[in-house]
Amino acid sequence: MYKLLKNLFLFFCVVVFFGGCRKEAFDAYYGRPDNLQPPIYQVLSIKGNFTSLLAIIDKSGYKSTLSAAGYWTFFAPNDEAFKKYFTENNTSLAAIDSTTARKLVTYCLVFNAFQTNHIADYQAPTGWVANNAYKRRTAYYDGFYTDNGPDGPATVLLSANRNANTFVFGDNNNKYIPYFYSSYMSSKNLGAADYNYFFPNTPYTGFNVVDASVVNKDLIAENGVIHEIDRVIQPLPSIEQKLAGNTQYSEFKKLFDRFMVSYILNNDAASRYNILTGKTSKVYIKQYAALLAFALGNENYVKAQDNDGQSEGYSMLAPNNEAFTKYLNEVILEFYGTVDKLPSSIVADLLNAHLFSTTLWPTKFSTTNNFLGEPGRISASNNVTDRQFCSNGIFYGTNAVQQANVFSTVYGRAYLDPNYSLMSRVLSNMKATITNPGLQFTIFMVPDVTLRSLGYDYSTATSQYTYTLNGTTTSGNGPRDNLQRIINLHVISTPNKELNNLNSQGIIEAYGSEYIKWNNNTVFAGGNLESTNASYKAIPVVNSRDYSNGRVYYLPAGAMLYPTGTVASQIAVNATTPTSPYYSFYQYLINSTAYNTVAGEIAGFISGANYTVFIPTNAAILQAVRDGILPGTITNNALTTASFNPASVDDRAKVARFIQFHILNGISIAADGQKSPNGAGFPTFLTNSVGDKLELIINNQPNNLKVTDNQGRVATVVNGSASNYLGTRTLLHQIDNYLRYNF
Repeated sequence: MYKLLKNLFLFFCVVVFFGGCRKEAFDAYYGRPDNLQPPIYQVLSIKGNFTSLLAIIDKSGYKSTLSAAGYWTFFAPNDEAFKKYFTENNTSLAAIDSTTARKLVTYCLVFNAFQTNHIADYQAPTGWVANNAYKRRTAYYDGFYTDNGPDGPATVLLSANRNANTFVFGDNNNKYIPYFYSSYMSSKNLGAADYNYFFPNTPYTGFNVVDASVVNKDLIAENGVIHEIDRVIQPLPSIEQKLAGNTQYSEFKKLFDRFMVSYILNNDAASRYNILTGKTSKVYIKQYAALLAFALGNENYVKAQDNDGQSEGYSMLAPNNEAFTKYLNEVILEFYGTVDKLPSSIVADLLNAHLFSTTLWPTKFSTTNNFLGEPGRISASNNVTDRQFCSNGIFYGTNAVQQANVFSTVYGRAYLDPNYSLMSRVLSNMKATITNPGLQFTIFMVPDVTLRSLGYDYSTATSQYTYTLNGTTTSGNGPRDNLQRIINLHVISTPNKELNNLNSQGIIEAYGSEYIKWNNNTVFAGGNLESTNASYKAIPVVNSRDYSNGRVYYLPAGAMLYPTGTVASQIAVNATTPTSPYYSFYQYLINSTAYNTVAGEIAGFISGANYTVFIPTNAAILQAVRDGILPGTITNNALTTASFNPASVDDRAKVARFIQFHILNGISIAADGQKSPNGAGFPTFLTNSVGDKLELIINNQPNNLKVTDNQGRVATVVNGSASNYLGTRTLLHQIDNYLRYNF
């Protein structure tokens, strides 16, 4: 028995010995390395100057998190920072409750570990983008809160975590913390002025976090990185929270609440709220309309990429009540009268003028565009009275309104007056052009009552333009295009303010490449000349108003109309008798193969194309007969008779070529010195034997338009009623010589 016990003892010793050896080998291979730093909580303990922070961490419930495995960046306030905090807030360590402690800890706790070698770099899906980040997502989020909503002031809400009426359940809408690192600031041409604009009492050191300075960086821990800071940082408000927190912006905020906010019930959120609180309240998502640049409470930026909030944020200019109310009443509501009547598009433009989908740095106001594509037009030094770096961007409280082009340019006159709703709707098609403050325009205002009297309207039920004639209404592209053409006649580019004086007379090209004329404070287009209504022959201009990029005139008694007749019929107007200025040319035309007898139009003319027709005087036509260019007879070397309807094929072809060589194809040129002032060639309707269009050289000086044919002969436009005549997308000019071609 003794021998058995002895053997068992020896066997046990051997097992223990070899087992211990294996454990030592296992620990040596898999055990915690001796040179590995302890976790964040323990590193803070070892440092010895974070006693207040450690107590706060204990209260927050985050001791185990910061003592365990993980991958964090912690901006850690030292004891001196907490001394300042306690003094400035008249509190003490003992007075801080767990909720406050959790805020202080989690807002300084950033997901992922970032040393200074990457703190300024953006984490793109493809890798690091150097010096392109100034924020990081924190462990802090607001979550559920109560505010005014469908269920009254105690409505349970969640802020939208995406833009454009979108919410993603499970995304906590974590707040971001901004920091200001030297390499990022330098790469964006930013500096101390940009930082101290928000934090004037904190020196810019090249590594600041909110209003704190980093005094000891890159402290490595097992579960992340610590950057020691000299101030305690509290969670920053979102732009939405900042706007709501100050009543001096309440009038501005009202427009968001009234027109751009919706409350959407969310059952998933309600279930989560019930689990957390035991309450069965309804939960609504506070969302913002897709018309708006961004949802004010969205902490995630665009979320086109998971981390895009690191590199960008939103910005808001919020005018105070005095400035905003004055602008609202004097500009926006001048014709609408009350806010209730405002279309949502006007409200959206007004609000979006103050919203930037990017970071608006104080030194970059004039070079950073808002959501409407316009730079900041207020002064960062003179107009900003309140400034706040927020968790999702920057908030500027201002004593001025950001002037939007849609309101301050000529476009704004129709846009802001419900009496011009049809014109405004059509003008929106050229909005980008006529709202450009760098261009000058003149617009003749046509009220809805006039356009409706012409048969035009718009159906909101079908979203289509309509045209009514003799009790029959049509809709679709035809009425839309015709109304667009009418409105085009009333929009004129006037870079030299050519129409600021309508006392004289003249001609000018309108937006759609058709021409209008003015004469002694009246205006008209080709369609007015065709009208059988005497009162429509010339439309009186009544009053004017200047805007930032031009002038508007009022036409209360009519509108300019486009012509609908054929160009041939318009030539005929001045060809009724043998002494009429276009008579001989017209007679040759209608008897030639250059005339389409079925259409009653010049052969080859295309609807919608532009032309210029040079019509020689009757005397010049006879000279062409004498020169053998046109068919006719000459008696005793003196009496010349034109043969308007020659019998021979050759003579008929000769007439057709003559007509075609007097027509510019694809362009209307007025004798106003605008097009081709220095001389240029333009194709005619005449094609040579190899298929090339022959050209005429146009040299266009004001009231002195000269045409040179391809034999070097010159004809001059005869100023008077027979020139600059308004045809259908065509100008007719009398010339004092005929044009001769080499064929």
